[in-house]
Amino acid sequence: MTQHDIVIIGGGPAGLAAAVAAKRAGAEDILILERDSCLGGILNQCIHNGFGLHTFKEELTGPEYAARYIDMVKEEKIPYKLNTMVIDINKEKEITVINREDGLHVIKAKAIILAMGCRERPRGALNIPGYRPAGIYSAGTAQRLMNIEGFSVGREVVILGSGDIGLIMARRMTLEGAKVKVVAELMPYSGGLKRNIVQCLDDYGIPLKLSHTVIDIQGKERVTGITLAKVDENRKPIPGTEEYYSCDTLLLSVGLIPENELTKGIGASMNRVTQGPNVNDQLETDTSGVFACGNVLHVHDLVDYVSEEATLAGSNAAAYVGAGSEKQTGHIVVLKAENGVRYTVPQAIDIDHMNDKVTVRFRVADVYKDRFISVYYDGVRVSKKKKKVLAPGEMEQVVLKKDSFSGCPDLKNIVICTEVE
Repeated sequence: MTQHDIVIIGGGPAGLAAAVAAKRAGAEDILILERDSCLGGILNQCIHNGFGLHTFKEELTGPEYAARYIDMVKEEKIPYKLNTMVIDINKEKEITVINREDGLHVIKAKAIILAMGCRERPRGALNIPGYRPAGIYSAGTAQRLMNIEGFSVGREVVILGSGDIGLIMARRMTLEGAKVKVVAELMPYSGGLKRNIVQCLDDYGIPLKLSHTVIDIQGKERVTGITLAKVDENRKPIPGTEEYYSCDTLLLSVGLIPENELTKGIGASMNRVTQGPNVNDQLETDTSGVFACGNVLHVHDLVDYVSEEATLAGSNAAAYVGAGSEKQTGHIVVLKAENGVRYTVPQAIDIDHMNDKVTVRFRVADVYKDRFISVYYDGVRVSKKKKKVLAPGEMEQVVLKKDSFSGCPDLKNIVICTEVE
């Protein structure tokens, strides 16, 4: 068994930013574990631009953004292990890992930062009838095949789901000479950023059909076509609305799932909405010394927010290790999401030991127009912010300042909600 102060699981944007922040906050003994053959995570296959506007104040591609943080890790001389799979973590913070060099071994950590990212929801979760022909890909798999492996995945394409990866792949395949016939979305609104709908669909004349889904896949050896149908308010196909599209490729962009099998093994309590762990304002789970950040905590829309969140987790993990057994718990206040707000991250705040301000991020449940985002302390509204449009595809945030709690010594809960006025 080897020992380290802080072990970071995942070498993507969250893990890299957390490692750099922990080192700059004074932690000396840090180790990054990454199952891939290189650092950078999913950013390595995201060759489009649009990254880094918040973090670096300039527009970068995914690999360029990752390279900035990889360079920082190397400058700080933070060690990392590649091709290393974590297969178990227990409540004593003992991490079982396997790789070719060391075989199966155990690493003991004083603090752990979970930064495993997320995975795509597969076809098996959708219950679409038909055979299992070639030509059906998740959008991220197609992106890797095209951008890293150099393969063309198809010539006539239908995309199911309007998540950001699906929208970006509609543009990517068009630029490679494929014909994207339609993007279908089960919900009455898109799951992607507004800018991606404009830049990836509207600019190329690709139709987006809301409240539609694939009800049949034709073809036995290779996809030959699909049948779309309009759905009602219960998301059930409406008879008589079927449309047939001939195609040789179906891309699925139907949601992302935080990669939390290891988190559950630690015993951390999970949030049923985010499918990530519940955390406090330090981004610490209810397992002491285990922190979470990035898409393993909740699915983000911008990598800049992932880095910002991971920086907080890294510096807090360093403070945890520095404090040792002296860490104290103060006045814990629970955050509640109500009336159109689906969840909040964090889910609780220690107002005695919080930073000067805490950024609370959340998503809404539907598309709302001309709504206020309101914050209530024990039923008293303390702030409101007017928004012309709120959409599930765009993450929102409110900032809670420590001095706003000075007149609330017995505060029990904070409610974040949407209101008409």
